[in-house]
Amino acid sequence: MMLRTLCRRSAAILQQTQQSAPRLWVTPAQQRWASTLPMNTVVLFVPQQEAWVVERMGRYHRILEPGLNFLIPVLDKIRYVQSLKEIVIDVPEQSAVSLDNVTLQIDGVLYLRILDPFKASYGVEDPEYAVTQLAQTTMRSELGKLTLDKVFRERESLNSNIVHSINQASDEWGIRCLRYEIKDIHVPPRVKESMQMQVEAERKKRATVLESEGTREAAINVAEGRKQSQILASEGEKAEQINKAAGEAQAVVAKAEAKAKAIRLLSDALTEQNGNAAASLSVAEQYVSAFSNLAKQTNTILLPSNTGDITGMVTQAMTIYSTLAKTSPAMSVEAVQVKKEELPDFLVSPEEQRTQ
Repeated sequence: MMLRTLCRRSAAILQQTQQSAPRLWVTPAQQRWASTLPMNTVVLFVPQQEAWVVERMGRYHRILEPGLNFLIPVLDKIRYVQSLKEIVIDVPEQSAVSLDNVTLQIDGVLYLRILDPFKASYGVEDPEYAVTQLAQTTMRSELGKLTLDKVFRERESLNSNIVHSINQASDEWGIRCLRYEIKDIHVPPRVKESMQMQVEAERKKRATVLESEGTREAAINVAEGRKQSQILASEGEKAEQINKAAGEAQAVVAKAEAKAKAIRLLSDALTEQNGNAAASLSVAEQYVSAFSNLAKQTNTILLPSNTGDITGMVTQAMTIYSTLAKTSPAMSVEAVQVKKEELPDFLVSPEEQRTQ
């Protein structure tokens, strides 16, 4: 009797396993079941990255770990098989309205993993549908907080906010959302045209600003160059004037020294023997030379009354010299030069005139 009952139970279990098992994570492109519900063969081998949920007499009993496991026939039943691998779900395209009232068509990809097989099996009826709907509603709410420009600039922050919102709601389901990526964002054609016009205007504005900055920099450089050239020119002129003044001062000093030396030599020569005769000869020569230069530099000529009396003029000059020598024999060389300047111009040599 017991054998007959056992055979009936085994046939029922075999018939149940041949039927299609309910699929928890299924998409049109991929079946997320690692395997169909296996039958209870007492000795079971669970694959890696799978969790088999076992019920005993219709109540949750335990979760089989990967490797070798033993079950009691008839009493134990494998109710769910959960995959612990990372799961990819395509979030369908949906419409959303941004903060500046622009309608967008947006879709994405959701990456998640089952952390608690018990909650994933008994916490929600259809985990895939629940997570997909949660991702869509969260995406619409997050897009409503941003303007159109910020949607494109803050794409990473938008993805992180969606992941955070999904994880807050999916903790009770034993599911962890790893990341969410926005695939495509479609804007209306008119909005796209306005965005293109805005980009072109921004580029023209940037080009105009750059051109004006270039013109300003060029003007500044030209003005700076002129300023530097004027400074350098003034410094060069200043140095030239300083050098010219220094040269003139040195020339004056050199002329004064030469004149003083000539006066000393003349004084020494006059004190020697026959000095008066030499002085008379020099005065006569200067007198003749002065007459030879008359009317060469100017039309105004002043002549003495006795122009042809060279002897008288020489005698007059020597008399003045003798008077000076007698009255002040110890007169300085400078005083002698002052007295010499009192002589008529035609008795002074052209070199001495230019020196004076």
